[in-house]
Amino acid sequence: MLLCQPRLTGMSEATDLAERAGDRDPRVGLRAVAALRRLLEQLESVQVRSARNQGWSWQEIAAELGVSRQAVHKKYGRH
Repeated sequence: MLLCQPRLTGMSEATDLAERAGDRDPRVGLRAVAALRRLLEQLESVQVRSARNQGWSWQEIAAELGVSRQAVHKKYGRH
């Protein structure tokens, strides 16, 4: 059984996950998609924190993410 790690340590691992997401075996593909989703959430969180630490408004962050200010504030405002 192939397991996807929730945290990636390099671009080659991210590339491997992206390739596995297109696997013909749905089990492999779905696990890779789930791992990619976790990775994207982690990356988004890091970048939102970075933007806030640099003085960005919730509106500026929301515009870059393509979501509403309310959505981004609800998701990250309490952190």
